[in-house]
Amino acid sequence: MTIKTGVLTISDKGFEGKRKDESGPAVAEMLTKAGYIVEKQGIVPDNFEKIVECLIKWVDVENLSLIVTTGGTGVSPTDITPEAMLEVIKYQIPGMAEAMRAASLTKTPHAMLSRGIVGVRGKSLIINLPGSPDGAKENLTVILPAINHGLAKISGDMSDCTK
Repeated sequence: MTIKTGVLTISDKGFEGKRKDESGPAVAEMLTKAGYIVEKQGIVPDNFEKIVECLIKWVDVENLSLIVTTGGTGVSPTDITPEAMLEVIKYQIPGMAEAMRAASLTKTPHAMLSRGIVGVRGKSLIINLPGSPDGAKENLTVILPAINHGLAKISGDMSDCTK
């Protein structure tokens, strides 16, 4: 099954060219190695409207099944990714976000400050990862084994969940 995917970096400095985006390409590489087709990659600033606009376009127009964002999940004044996500999604999948934070807590106490969420819009799964390359890769590694099953269920798979 071909899963059309997008990777969106949310960073003022990355958008302005003041910092090289390392997280987005690292996430895209991991997803490609896992068999996903990364059709879209982009960078937007920490701007509520720009984040919402991009996510809605990628779901409703581009028909991406999986969107993974990186950045804007902390507690700094400019970290607004979770608020933008709540504007876009129909419902959250808290277990995935909880699993990411739990795994990160084994590495740093700062993980408890992460506000990244996972949610669904239409038949698309949207995942917020931290902005640091290591944090993004660690978090994606934790939830990667559940993504295909989640996408199947979101798309209407009615088979029993026995595994």
